[in-house]
Amino acid sequence: MKKIGFIGTGVMGTGIIKNMLKAGYSVTVFNRTKAHADPVVEAGATWADSAKAVTEVSEIVFTMVGFPPDVEEVYFGKTGIFAGTKSGQIVVDMTTSTPTLAKKISKYGTDKGTQVLDAPVSGGDIGAAKGTLTIMVGGNKAAYDSLQPIFDVIGQQTNYFGEAGAGQNAKMANQIMIAGTMTGMSEMLVYANAAGLDLPKVLQTLESGGADNWSMENYAPRILKNDYTPGFFAKHFLKDLRIALNEADRMHISLPATDAARNLYARLVDEKHLGNDGTQALVKLWWTTGKLPD
Repeated sequence: MKKIGFIGTGVMGTGIIKNMLKAGYSVTVFNRTKAHADPVVEAGATWADSAKAVTEVSEIVFTMVGFPPDVEEVYFGKTGIFAGTKSGQIVVDMTTSTPTLAKKISKYGTDKGTQVLDAPVSGGDIGAAKGTLTIMVGGNKAAYDSLQPIFDVIGQQTNYFGEAGAGQNAKMANQIMIAGTMTGMSEMLVYANAAGLDLPKVLQTLESGGADNWSMENYAPRILKNDYTPGFFAKHFLKDLRIALNEADRMHISLPATDAARNLYARLVDEKHLGNDGTQALVKLWWTTGKLPD
């Protein structure tokens, strides 16, 4: 079994690491806040004191952190991954980040003899815990092929899209789609509630027809239970939408619906200060009590 390093033990990383451990892999971990790594250490992972220290004892290093500046620090910082890499190692960034940064990491790593992949995922905390993520990959094809057994442990579908940055662009397409389903789900609930309909019955009906979608199936039931814990942080989704729109500007294309979703999530995060809630908290822009109306 390959020795795996994993940097980032948040909601998503924790589920992924636990599935790697269950499959028999040795996993060494680092997280900026050590206490957040306690669940995976208790599950059998080994703690290291820095990204560099993780890299020095691992054959493959995965990263899943919050924002592009975090990715930059994890890879290029004084105690970062590239301070500890050896020729022949594989590094995989699973953070949803920018295609530009993915290309920078790939070029730098390749020059050092390291194989690099960008491999963001979709499926939220549920997919991470169940090992049913969708994984979108760009970068070194040989590395992709060699990691398929690990990808099979943590995901139900893995697709290779091409050179460095292609995985991140595929994830942007995913987030653009989810922007529509999240805004649609929120407005649907508000409308159905205002019309006096039985909301659980509405969900049951819509899930059996053309309106069915992942966001509604997984997040609408949480809203009805007043559960706004993050399967995916609202602040991270806002970051993703901003990346998608910046990339769209680079390609000289207009995404007006995504722009509208970005503005709504900006209100939620920047004005309402609810960035640490899950993405389903978008409905709080209309349900201002923060819970299902009586």
